[in-house]
Amino acid sequence: MTNTTENAMPQSDTPTRGLIPLPAAAARPLLVIGGIATAASAFLAWTWTAKFPGDLTITGYPGGLQWLTLTAGILVTLVGLGHYGVPGLRALARDGSNAPAALTALGAFGTTWFTVIAIAAKLGGLTNLEPGGWIAAVASLLPLIGAFSLPQAGAGEHSATDTFRAYLAKPDAIPPTPLPTPWIQRLIITAVTIVGLFVFTYGIDTEYGELFIGYLIVVVFAVWALHTAGLIDQFSRLVAKNRSFTLAMGFAAAIAFPFTQTDDHYANIGVNILIFGTVALGLNIVVGLAGLLDLGYVAFLGVGAYTAALVSGSEFSRFSGVQFPFWAAALTGAAASLVFGVLIGAPTLRLRGDYLAIVTLGFGEIFRIAVNNMDGDSGPDITNGPNGIPSIPDLHILGIDFSQTHNIAGFTLGRFANYYLLMVLIMAIVVLVYTRAADSRIGRSWIAIREDETAATAMGINGFRVKLVAFALGASLAGLAGTVSAHVTYSVVPNPYQFAGSTPPNSAFLLAAVVLGGMGTVAGPILGAALLYLLPEKLVFLQDKSLLAFGIALVLLMRFRPEGIIANRRRQLEFHETGQLDVPEQRLPDADEPATTKAGA
Repeated sequence: MTNTTENAMPQSDTPTRGLIPLPAAAARPLLVIGGIATAASAFLAWTWTAKFPGDLTITGYPGGLQWLTLTAGILVTLVGLGHYGVPGLRALARDGSNAPAALTALGAFGTTWFTVIAIAAKLGGLTNLEPGGWIAAVASLLPLIGAFSLPQAGAGEHSATDTFRAYLAKPDAIPPTPLPTPWIQRLIITAVTIVGLFVFTYGIDTEYGELFIGYLIVVVFAVWALHTAGLIDQFSRLVAKNRSFTLAMGFAAAIAFPFTQTDDHYANIGVNILIFGTVALGLNIVVGLAGLLDLGYVAFLGVGAYTAALVSGSEFSRFSGVQFPFWAAALTGAAASLVFGVLIGAPTLRLRGDYLAIVTLGFGEIFRIAVNNMDGDSGPDITNGPNGIPSIPDLHILGIDFSQTHNIAGFTLGRFANYYLLMVLIMAIVVLVYTRAADSRIGRSWIAIREDETAATAMGINGFRVKLVAFALGASLAGLAGTVSAHVTYSVVPNPYQFAGSTPPNSAFLLAAVVLGGMGTVAGPILGAALLYLLPEKLVFLQDKSLLAFGIALVLLMRFRPEGIIANRRRQLEFHETGQLDVPEQRLPDADEPATTKAGA
């Protein structure tokens, strides 16, 4: 009788070929050589004329987009060296994962070819390219070919599309490594904070649209590569063990930002991001924690702004003789928004789902129409109608005149930098309120209501009271941000406080920031607000098409990462069904703990 086991051909799980049919032995050298060549090509002249922004005509010194190609080439080279097992870089090719190599190669290829195409489009043809531009285009192809020639499991068994997806996918299970000693953990967090501040500052300081697009290409693919390598998950574990230190480093980086700027315009961008991020964080209480869809939330920002404008001492205010100190104006604006939140929430929060969304949308429109008509003709003379309340004076806090520049340790801080630092302080207060509320008994009640209101009510939770508290707290935080917004913009007018518009603030913008960044997280809404504010600001052609861009971004997000960019762990498990919520995460011993294990019977 024939033994089928002995006659069967041995099966090997080791991949022997890649998507591109090149010898596996040539893939890794091609990846490293291509990365070096891509980085080196940034030192060549890519065009003959300085009409293309960034001056890419100099040989021996990169300019503009060439710096991004240089950065992308270095990243590809580091990943390629990781495939050779170079100490310190092995994590970039852990368990034979090809995703970091493929993604960094795509980033280098994308930014280089985008630059070449942009030169041809702006200057009128490929004839405007110098030999250096052609060399860069060819060099960026080499790591791409090398990355997709790396052996990939199932390359010969599945379709090319499935194999391509496998190259870009994160491995199903990347075993976590033991955490280092506590002081090394904090050193890593400090280094990541410094790098993050540099990357963020570079993005804000980009002076033209082409450079910002290249910046986005490099950053998106680099972060994606780090995610697939498991390094972001590893860093999340460090953050979880050092929450207080991480929060302190984050605010230290935020405070340091205006000291890195020489143009106060970029501080203006920063203060607006913080204002809208603060409002989005308040909306995150309503939407992310309590699960209430509020489509008129921007009205609470308007209530705070108008309240502050009325008591600011502006000569156009209905109460022109009244000028509160800032702390009193801020409390008044927050209290007015809280009152409006209670007045609107009390009769409407017994509704659910779409019905509640429609009512809040109506409230937002009623607010805008009301302040537009309170001009003394169509209604009482309170808000000066469509002209709004202009000439709002700058703040004076502790003897500091926010309208003047100040020199601190040799650094000059302009008007917007002063307001930026004030918003950092307010953001710290808002984050403290948010985190304490989310971790409290009422915060757990919000989550229970969000998950299943009927079950939560059956367990004894007063759903109406819990939702009303969320509505009121979120409204007060928005009103607090509105008091600063009134002074930053010098005036308050009704037009911005609508559901959707081409420029923020509007309710659609705030809701998109929460969903895009990640509902139920602290950093998510702030990141979402930064992205949604920066994109129209840097890409001028998107300013009239911002709603279209937001829609496309949300559709792509819902398809590929519905939990948002910064995911709440509970929502991530719900969307991807990777495990059960009640299963505790496996804990590994830290470096300062004994490595011994107890033998089980």
